[in-house]
Amino acid sequence: MTHLRKMMLEELQRRNYAQSTAEAYILALKELARYHRVPPDRLRPQQIREYQVHLLRDRKLSPQTVKQRMAGIRFFYVHTLRRLFPPNEFPYPNPDKPEPKSWTY
Repeated sequence: MTHLRKMMLEELQRRNYAQSTAEAYILALKELARYHRVPPDRLRPQQIREYQVHLLRDRKLSPQTVKQRMAGIRFFYVHTLRRLFPPNEFPYPNPDKPEPKSWTY
């Protein structure tokens, strides 16, 4: 286990996050690092934005899944590294809106 992953896991446990949430957040960070081939503490905001677009456009993940991944990444930067993570810099994607129902009379 890497030092950063251990730090994040301890912070998640300290805040009493559910095991499933902790696993999802750790996975989000692991995939971010794998995508850029750089430890996540060395990434710049532009690289995180690129990753978010990659999740939506290339991997075609649902907005809810991308929202969860971004929440994990945000947790890492804000609570583990204690860095600023402006919400407007990395907005959560809008959820899929259901198609409007056509009414027939």
